[in-house]
Amino acid sequence: MDKLTPIATIRTGFSSKFGIPRQSGLVPELKGTIVFAPEFRNADALRGLEGFSHIWLIWEFSEAVRQDWSPTVRPPRLGGNTRLGVFATRSPFRPNPIGLSCVRLESIELSSPEGPRIHVSGADLMDGTPIYDIKPYIPYTDCQPDATAGFTGSVSMHRLNVIIPDHIAAKIKPGTLNALRGILAEDPRPRYQDDPDREYGFDFDGYAVRFKVPQPDTLTVISVLPV
Repeated sequence: MDKLTPIATIRTGFSSKFGIPRQSGLVPELKGTIVFAPEFRNADALRGLEGFSHIWLIWEFSEAVRQDWSPTVRPPRLGGNTRLGVFATRSPFRPNPIGLSCVRLESIELSSPEGPRIHVSGADLMDGTPIYDIKPYIPYTDCQPDATAGFTGSVSMHRLNVIIPDHIAAKIKPGTLNALRGILAEDPRPRYQDDPDREYGFDFDGYAVRFKVPQPDTLTVISVLPV
């Protein structure tokens, strides 16, 4: 093989970019299934992977492919107002649109109608994202306790209190409901938008979700309808 070729795609509940957590692992309730391309459906390629709790996914920002690139970007975590070098961020707008995610390996399904499949949690990928490679997470080398966090260490993590009225929650599948709470708690809005009267929305796992953030620390779901 003389060029990068996707080996698989991932199935998740996200049909669009809005709402996807900004990093992997932030919402452990999120589930995903890796389905291999026909030429890579070989169970031998997964031999020994079951011994690891986490894996690295190397994938393509398929919705951010562009011909040109900028040496600086505006990280959402800094409110979208400060420019930093692209290589000091995890922005999707890069010279090569390659993403890296660490996810929990939940199970390996060796025989399905689609061949071997890998079930993961904590993924921050859109449905259908092409995956170029899978590697095991190795704690003794991948975990660096004395690592510094750059600009991310100076910005506090902020989780919202999520209110989903009982009559709305009752209409959502339990697994989806737990994941949705985690997604909303991470505040999917762009950091520079804080209009308390504005209504936001995205589709997740077959539901159209609409919400407002009427107070700085509280998000209220307005409606959740099947799509």
